[in-house]
Amino acid sequence: MATLLYRLGRFSYARARLVIVAWLMLFAAVIGGGVALGGQTDETFSIPGTESQVALDQLNALFPAVSGASAQAVVVAPEGSEVTDASIRDEIDTLERALTTVDGVNSVTGPFDEFADGQVSDDGTIAIVRVQLDSASSEVSEATIAELLATAETVDVRVEFAGQVFQDTTVGLTVTEVLGVLFAGAVLVVTFGSLRAAWMPLATALIGVGIVMGGILALAAFLPVSSSAPLLAVMIGLAVGIDYALFIVSRHRGQLARGMDAAESAAVAVGTAGSAVVFAGATVIIALLGLLVVGVPFLSVMGVGAAFAVLIAIAAALTLLPAFLGVAGAKLAPREGSRAWKRAHPAATTGPTMGRRWVRGVMKRPVLTSISVIALLGVLSIPAFSLDLNLPDGGSEPAGSTQREAYDLIADAFGPGTAGPLLVTLDITQTTDILDDLAAIRGELEQVNGVASVSPGIPSPGLETAIFQVAPETAPDDPATKLVVADLRTAGDAIEAEFGTPMAVTGVTAVGIDISTRLTGALIPFGLVVVGLSVVLLMAVFRSVLVPVKAAVGFLLSVGSAMGVTVAVFQWGWGAELLHAEPGPILSFMPIILMAVLFGLAMDYEVFLVSGMREEFVRTGDARQAIDDGFANGARVVTAAALIMFFVFAAFVPEGAGLIKPIALSLAVGIAIDAFLIRMTLGPALMTLFGKAAWWFPRALDRVLPDLDVEGEKLRHHRDHRAWAATHGDAVIVADRLGLAGTETELSLVAAPGSRVDLVGDVADRRLAGATLAGYVAPRSGRAVVADAVLPSEAGRASRRVTLVDVSGDRLAPTITMAALVSERIALAAGYPRGVRRTRRWMARLAATLTALGVEPRGIADPETHVASLDARRRALVLAAVATLDGTPVIVLDHRDDVLTADDLDLLDVLVQRLAPVPVVRVWGRDPGSPVAEGATTVTLDSASVLTERSGS
Repeated sequence: MATLLYRLGRFSYARARLVIVAWLMLFAAVIGGGVALGGQTDETFSIPGTESQVALDQLNALFPAVSGASAQAVVVAPEGSEVTDASIRDEIDTLERALTTVDGVNSVTGPFDEFADGQVSDDGTIAIVRVQLDSASSEVSEATIAELLATAETVDVRVEFAGQVFQDTTVGLTVTEVLGVLFAGAVLVVTFGSLRAAWMPLATALIGVGIVMGGILALAAFLPVSSSAPLLAVMIGLAVGIDYALFIVSRHRGQLARGMDAAESAAVAVGTAGSAVVFAGATVIIALLGLLVVGVPFLSVMGVGAAFAVLIAIAAALTLLPAFLGVAGAKLAPREGSRAWKRAHPAATTGPTMGRRWVRGVMKRPVLTSISVIALLGVLSIPAFSLDLNLPDGGSEPAGSTQREAYDLIADAFGPGTAGPLLVTLDITQTTDILDDLAAIRGELEQVNGVASVSPGIPSPGLETAIFQVAPETAPDDPATKLVVADLRTAGDAIEAEFGTPMAVTGVTAVGIDISTRLTGALIPFGLVVVGLSVVLLMAVFRSVLVPVKAAVGFLLSVGSAMGVTVAVFQWGWGAELLHAEPGPILSFMPIILMAVLFGLAMDYEVFLVSGMREEFVRTGDARQAIDDGFANGARVVTAAALIMFFVFAAFVPEGAGLIKPIALSLAVGIAIDAFLIRMTLGPALMTLFGKAAWWFPRALDRVLPDLDVEGEKLRHHRDHRAWAATHGDAVIVADRLGLAGTETELSLVAAPGSRVDLVGDVADRRLAGATLAGYVAPRSGRAVVADAVLPSEAGRASRRVTLVDVSGDRLAPTITMAALVSERIALAAGYPRGVRRTRRWMARLAATLTALGVEPRGIADPETHVASLDARRRALVLAAVATLDGTPVIVLDHRDDVLTADDLDLLDVLVQRLAPVPVVRVWGRDPGSPVAEGATTVTLDSASVLTERSGS
């Protein structure tokens, strides 16, 4: 992967303006499309398969009049008056008539109507007008909401509105989020010591976030998208976008300070630091997409949106950022003598850096440090054990909003449960005495513990179903309400047995409880999957057992501490006023979002710190010194990255949306704890205690797990091989002790353009050597560059630049004709079908060339000739000639030893040279007893690893 990213970085650097223009066009197109489609977010939470959602779906089909969204107009009598006063009743009548005229309203039930129930408070100061809408809340138009709110202006009494349709679904950023970006910019300036370098991570992150916002707004035009989804994507996109670019720019400037060419440095930075970026980003994406398996649609959309933000951040860091580096060129090189320059030249530094002093202090007292950190995080995690999850209701709306005012008025006047009533549905198709049964069932429901009131049962027009409105004694977000829902469902079993009427509990409150229950149940399995994934991935990266286990345990400590702090603030109310928050249950999906995002970011810091330690240990074998040097090399960048993340996430807490506040705080706290306490304190302490055992890795696992090469070790070998090959001038093939797999044979040769190489040995060894040079078989050792492709790191590229052909034609289909063979080969080489004319022209050229060589083209010139019917010599001529259609700079040709003579091979070689479009290197397989070809480089292969290379005279 590092080699691929290296080439991508070099391409973006060399074509900087083209890449930048392409990104800006994409930015404008996506933003414009999102705005044009006019997508709106909504807070309609649903969860398919739960009892509450199934009941809502049945109501929509059987009782559509009550399945749509509902609203409540709360009328407040002036001080000293009651809603039963004649003048106030007149105002309420006026309000009802105004509500009836609103487009989208199905019905209006006033507090004094015949079927009204419990819509006037006991003290007579509050009355509720119930409004039933035609469609679900996600489908209610902005015009309808505006008309509903406008009806309050038609009366001379205070009117507030409650209902899901009035929730604030606008997506906006406040000045505090902007301050977070400015703080991140300040950290970048301090880290780089250069304004020219600091703006690049900010620019890539902001462009990426703009694309993400446009994409999510466009998606909102077709799917229900929570208002927290774009904010979460912006928050994560900004944080990872800046961090990923920071890692690459930091590596680039360090290499420039050491004198590396600017273009090469940008490519190497993308190949090395970019590999870690891809790994870290991929883990975040995988964890976020893991939210799909929870089965909650709105959470799935949030996960996909956030994953899209991370994907764009990765793409921008790997392409747009090197384009910016290309515009800046060598100007980004630190000035000699500056702090950045000294960091790249440790010998020029008189004393240890702050990072080195810190890690040495930790390593002096590893036991005390470990115990202290674990004890501190354990204490911070204690509040997490009282975690109470729920979805937001009217009480979570901003203070002063009409929905919040209405919620508080209803809760104070009628009881907290009235502000979020439950809906009980009954299947009455099997009952014959509907009204009496409904009255009896109402009495049963009123006996359930925690129920404050139950409205009379209302049957549907078709008498298929009936509904009750049940008000609990407690608020919708109170844990006791969950028990009421459970008790109602238990009572439903007894009611069904007695009356034959299946019962279900639904409504917004019940849906919220079901979602919270589902998410709580998914929390532990999701956590186990994330931790298990982290262990496996880090094993593949570090080739160690203890390091991944240490990282996973640290991740759990970070998650527990972050949850504990969030519970203490948002649930217990400690310091909530300072953050403009109100105590209450924690958002249902906060823990899963926290685990998904923090997992990837924690692995990010782990890779950047521990990869340096591993590199030093492999080089020196000194485990203790490896911790010292590896930590010192990565501490500054990780510190800057963590501070940026912290500032960006923390900026969304004070004035952020109610849904996003707990997520932002938990991520900010989690990042700070994970980076500074886990990765930079506990990690080095435990590594010191582990010693060399930290790098123990069973051979069985080493064989099974892929080597992800996050440190870019293969890229270093690739660059070394290229530098070595460059010393051989324009040679097409350069091989140095290239070991053939499964044998002891090693291959060394140099082949110039247009030269011939004869591989002498038995058929199996010759074909293995040819397949190795073509990249189809990995060599066991050595190095080679074949047609500008480095082996083994660019085996795929080599396979596209080398043609293999067996001129014996033993595996040729007996029915294939000359025309079919040639046209198929032309199509494969071109990538698409070509016409009959070109096939005939090429066959005519082949016939003419054969005639010039003294070969009668009998049968070969006929398009309908079956190739397999030709004699061995003519068939070999055809297959060798067809191989030149690929246009590759190297052709490897072999045959059965009993088929062709040495003269035949010489004829075939001349034919290939005349037909090939470029000077081609021909690698021929030849049996040991055949004479030496004139002008050929002869390589003898034998099982004793003795290699002979000579030129024929």
